[in-house]
Amino acid sequence: MNTSDLNQEQLQKMKSRPGFVAALDQSGGSTPSALAAYGIKAGAWSNEDEMFAIVHQMRTRIITSPGFTGERILGAILFEGTMDREIEGRPSADYLWNVKQVVPLLKVDKGIIEEKDGVQLMKTMPELAALLSRAKAKGIFGTKMRSFIKQANPAGIQKIVDQQFEVAAQIWAAGLVPIIEPEVDIHCPEKAKAEELLKAAILEKLNQLPAGELVFLKLTLPEQDDLYLDCVNHPKVVRVLALSGGYSREEGDARLRRNHGIVASFSRALVEGLTAQQSDAEYNALLDTVIQEIFEASTVKQ
Repeated sequence: MNTSDLNQEQLQKMKSRPGFVAALDQSGGSTPSALAAYGIKAGAWSNEDEMFAIVHQMRTRIITSPGFTGERILGAILFEGTMDREIEGRPSADYLWNVKQVVPLLKVDKGIIEEKDGVQLMKTMPELAALLSRAKAKGIFGTKMRSFIKQANPAGIQKIVDQQFEVAAQIWAAGLVPIIEPEVDIHCPEKAKAEELLKAAILEKLNQLPAGELVFLKLTLPEQDDLYLDCVNHPKVVRVLALSGGYSREEGDARLRRNHGIVASFSRALVEGLTAQQSDAEYNALLDTVIQEIFEASTVKQ
């Protein structure tokens, strides 16, 4: 694929507009805890279909909230079930872009395997090609895939980066922009060392990318401020996104302000404090405040 095949308005927005990316992509394993945090207990559904219908209501409430617009939000990462459903009578990706001016993105990984060499690689994705084709047809711009680094193990980290870039090549070939997400555990005993190893491995891969190929990076906020500046400035990188990774919103925002050129892609930290029991007025006011806090941490640096 050439960059000319991409939606140029969406590409320019993701590349250069002020704002951040909303991560609304919890799926199977993390869904019950996300619903519990939202004030909906496990007995509220009797099967997985009902559970995901409730999740869709939760996400619809976020996306349709008055403060959730392209003014401050660049893109939103969806999970497959959200992409396949509708918001106010329109396909979710269509609603995001054509109503809210928010670029639609999709989580494509199927989770991670057991730890080996201090890391958890992604599970194999035999249906990836079909999913990418469907996503492209639905107007999705890019995709996200997460793997997990628990130890500063050079061999393990190299395997993580190799796998991420291999899958990224397949995603790019399908006409979508990959979001590479090798998350470093915030409890990693040698987190700074792991991040140095990760940065070196990523830069090596970026320098080898074919002409025209672009990626996003989604990374844990580092111990050393501005560690990833070389990635921010790399011509193959559309944008470097930060995951909150278990940090509170306050801690995530504070770290984000110290890292120039990086914008948030927060999930749990975005919805912290939002509950099903709040009135629409309370809910919308809190979400608007949170969006502004994360927007400022993404755009106003120390």
